[in-house]
Amino acid sequence: MAKSWTRWQDWTEVVIGALVALSPIVVTTSTAAAWTMVVLGVLVVLDGLWSLASPSLVAGEWVQIVLGVLLFVAPWVMGYTAMSGASWVSWVGGVLTVLAGAVALPVATSAHRGLAGSH
Repeated sequence: MAKSWTRWQDWTEVVIGALVALSPIVVTTSTAAAWTMVVLGVLVVLDGLWSLASPSLVAGEWVQIVLGVLLFVAPWVMGYTAMSGASWVSWVGGVLTVLAGAVALPVATSAHRGLAGSH
């Protein structure tokens, strides 16, 4: 069974989410861009903490991937592609969030199967 609070992929997700949420402090944003980055960043952090606390829940990794995709498309959807700093934070943060989720998915699936086999 997987130990809680030990997976590097989930810690990576927490750090990425925190950096995205805090980035409006250092990059030029509009109100919509700032709120989008803060809300999505906080959701990524919360999902990372949820995955750290419950490493055998596969759903957390899928949520992470969806949040990463939303973060990646946010500059186009929310109309802040002209703000290069905010856009790049969203694009890079989104790609890294998806990659961390994709790497964690097989690990979570394995932990879930191990949990199911121990009943």
